[in-house]
Amino acid sequence: MKEPKTGKTLFIKVDGQKLAPHGKHGKHAQQGAWTAEEDRKLAEVIAIHGARKWKTIAAKAALNRCGKSCRLRWLNYLRPNIKRGNISDQEEDLILRLHKLLGNRWSLIAGRLPGRTDNEIKNYWNSHLSKKINQKGKQTGVSTKEDHRVEKNIIKNNLDLKEENKPSQRGEEESKLNFNVDDFFDFSNEDPLNLEWMSRFLEIDKA
Repeated sequence: MKEPKTGKTLFIKVDGQKLAPHGKHGKHAQQGAWTAEEDRKLAEVIAIHGARKWKTIAAKAALNRCGKSCRLRWLNYLRPNIKRGNISDQEEDLILRLHKLLGNRWSLIAGRLPGRTDNEIKNYWNSHLSKKINQKGKQTGVSTKEDHRVEKNIIKNNLDLKEENKPSQRGEEESKLNFNVDDFFDFSNEDPLNLEWMSRFLEIDKA
């Protein structure tokens, strides 16, 4: 029966160094921090054979490292055109826009930033930019609530002003309907013939 796979990598220690299984013949690749001597050997072999076929590079450099470890060491630390630290405002803005478009695809983002590595971009995002975005989002939320509150107060004040103006408008309308009683019963300018109906009315009232 085959032993069940646990999904865990088994490590052993040789001369105090942590080694992981590697290769078909039970060889073990060294893990942990790289030494200056290992960096020198790797750089020399790559200068001769180029940055390709990393398993072969590891063997020719006589390094007890796997091909993946050599590749990452070269791309993230040793290649000549690498840029480390001091990310500019322009680079930061580009990272933000690319992340909005690509998400956490760090290698694609780093490919558009000459000299930057995906590992550095990921670390910078997690340690600086993600916190910056969260803080900005909170401030935007607070300002939005404040804007809503101000807008609500403005609407309320406008409604109050309309209510205050209603009585005066009614008064103006009522004043337009009012008339002078004396002017209404002033017949001094009327023709006497036109007042004949009034005389008859008064005679009937006396009777």
